[in-house]
Amino acid sequence: MTDRELISAALGARRDSYSPYSGCRVGAALLTADGELFTGCNVENASFGLTVCAERTAFFKAVSAGKRDFLKIAVAGGKGDKPDTYFYPCGACRQVMKEFCGGDFEIITAVDEDDYVTKTLDELLPLGFGPGEVKD
Repeated sequence: MTDRELISAALGARRDSYSPYSGCRVGAALLTADGELFTGCNVENASFGLTVCAERTAFFKAVSAGKRDFLKIAVAGGKGDKPDTYFYPCGACRQVMKEFCGGDFEIITAVDEDDYVTKTLDELLPLGFGPGEVKD
């Protein structure tokens, strides 16, 4: 799957966002090592702490389907019908990514299929910790 196809899937997932409070619609598309695609959108809640981001939705869907090996994720978000800026994953999403992915995991933030930036998890979560790195 190309980056453009992954971005297109994230843009499609964005349409299902439930975001009545912020008006910020976010979609994510997660690619597994075996080529399977899992999408997610943000789901807000009146109790803001219960809101779930698009990235975590995609990861939790994949993990609940037995997947544990991931290549990259595309994220597209913004207010209105079309994204107009890069939306980077929040700290909680970055930490979930670190649980399942190495530092070279790619995170694509996109306005559209032609306007995007790719970063690694290490770039977005320096000095992060994952499984086996937590000390008693």
